[in-house]
Order: sequence, then structure tokens, then C-alpha cells
Amino acid sequence: MPRESTNKRFLNVKYGIKRLEKVEVSVERRKKAEARRYNKNYPGELVHFDTKRLPLLKGEVKNKPRDYLFVAIDDFPRELYAGIFADKTQISSAAFLKQVLEECPYTLECSYSDNGREYKGTADHAFVALCKARGVGQKFTRGKAERVIKTLMEMWHDRNHFDSRQERQTGLARFINFYNTVKTHPGINNMAPYELLIEFFKL
Repeated sequence: MPRESTNKRFLNVKYGIKRLEKVEVSVERRKKAEARRYNKNYPGELVHFDTKRLPLLKGEVKNKPRDYLFVAIDDFPRELYAGIFADKTQISSAAFLKQVLEECPYTLECSYSDNGREYKGTADHAFVALCKARGVGQKFTRGKAERVIKTLMEMWHDRNHFDSRQERQTGLARFINFYNTVKTHPGINNMAPYELLIEFFKL
């Protein structure tokens, strides 16, 4: 039987086929991973939104109300927006959306968020109503904003000591400036978000 053969030529073919199968599996996995790492085609096409409850600062009492970090990241240039608010309500999410719309130099077409109550609701929901009034579509899922929050917390919050919430707010503004103008991103050819935006609008 061929399977029992000790012929070296047969064994080479046998192991070659196994190796080929592994390569094919690896290629398929890579293709699927690349498909997941999609990018949009132009600024404002899709902006991811997410929220995170911030930890108490050193010395603050445990029953002190927490602040909430709101973030938005544009899928095309990775431009980051962020703000700290006193709660996680629809009013705060609408205020943050208004901030993003005011700071964003181009049209925001669609927001992408999870199904949190601060982002999803009926027509009179503050965030939903503002989206409709400004022509911003809505999609719901888990996206890139969740990952950027982790990066933001590690590079901004965890590496610094803040003596007050105002100091934390100032530190956030400085980090956002660094993130958008200096920090390079592998997903956009190792460019900073503003570099990609400048390149895009030159065309």
C-alpha cells in the first residue's frame, strides 16, 4: 500500500502536500484578517463612536461620580476626537457629537456605534435626533473605537498622574493633538492622520 511505503520520493510528496495544505490555510486566514481590517475610501464616510467610564483619580472617594470618556475615530484617516463628560446619557452623547461636527472640517456621513442607550433610541433621542438633523446616518456594531479607547487609556491615562479632573481634561487635549499629528499608524501606511488628510485633500 502507498501509505505504508518507505520510499523517500513518496514521503517527500506526502509531506509536501501537507505543507501546501498548511500554507493554503495560512493564506486564507490572512485574507480573512485583511478583510476585517477594512478602511473606508474618504474622510467622513464612517466615524466610529464609543464610551468608557473613567477610573477615579488618586485620592478621590469611592462614591464620587465617575467621568465618562467619549471617543470618535474616522475610519479613513484615523483622525481621533474625544471629550470627557459627567455622565453616559443621550444628552452627553449628543453634546459630544456636536463637538465632533464643529471640530471636523469635512462632512460626517455616518456614525458607527454599539447599541448603547447613549447612541440608540427613538426619534426624540438626543443623539439620534441630532444625527437626523445634520444628515448623519447611523449603523450599529462593535468597531474600531473600542480598540482606540484601549490605546488611548494606555498612552494617555495610565502613563500620567493627574492631580485634578481639569488636569486630566487638559492632558486629553494634548494627547489628541499628539495622536492626530505625530503618532503614525500601520493601517494608513505609517502616516499620522493629519498627514493622510493633507495628502487626500491635495488630490
